[in-house]
Amino acid sequence: MRIALPSAFRRSAATALVALAITALSSATAAAAPPAPVPSLDLDRYLGVWHQLAAVPQPFNLACARDTTATYSLDERGDVAVHNRCHTWSGGIDEIRGTATVTDPATNAQLNVSFPGIPGQDGETDYIVTALGPEYSWALITSPSRLSGFVLSRTPTLDAAAWDDIHTAIETAGQNTCLYLTTPTTGGRTGIAPLCAR
Repeated sequence: MRIALPSAFRRSAATALVALAITALSSATAAAAPPAPVPSLDLDRYLGVWHQLAAVPQPFNLACARDTTATYSLDERGDVAVHNRCHTWSGGIDEIRGTATVTDPATNAQLNVSFPGIPGQDGETDYIVTALGPEYSWALITSPSRLSGFVLSRTPTLDAAAWDDIHTAIETAGQNTCLYLTTPTTGGRTGIAPLCAR
C-alpha cells in the first residue's frame, strides 16, 4: 500500500537533504580547483527551454515540486535573460526572472547569474557549463564551489546511454552523483531519488 506523505513532511525531508548535501560538499571541495568549463559554448544553440531532470538541492528551490524549467533568451544588451519556473507543492507556479552575463569570453561557458532583490550577488562566476550532450541535448551545470549542480535536458526524458554520460560528467566535475536528486517531470520521472540510485 502506498502512503501519501503530507507536503510539510516532504518539504522537511528536502530541507534536511539540503543541509546534508551542503555539509558534504563543503568538506569535500573546500580546497579543490573549480570545475573546468566546456571548451566552447555556442550561446545561440544554448538558448531556449531546458527541463531540470536532477539537481543538488538548494534552499531557493525547495518550493518546487515538479516540472522545473529554465528558459534562456538574449536581451537587448546581448546578455542572457533567465526565466526559471516550476510547479509548487501547493499546485501553484513559482517563477523568477534574472540575467546571466558571460564572465569567460574565451569559452562563453562561465557566467554570473543574478536575480533582482536577491542578496549576496557579487558578479563573480557562479554558473559553469561543465558538460554538454550531443547536439546540446543535455547540459551539466555547477559552480566554482561545487555546492550546486543541475542536469538540464531539452526533453523530459533521456535514455540510459545519456544518463551514463551524465554520471561520468558529474564525477569528472568532482561531484558525487548521490547528492543529485531527480526532479519529477511530466512525461519523465515521477519520483524524487538520489541520482546514484537510478
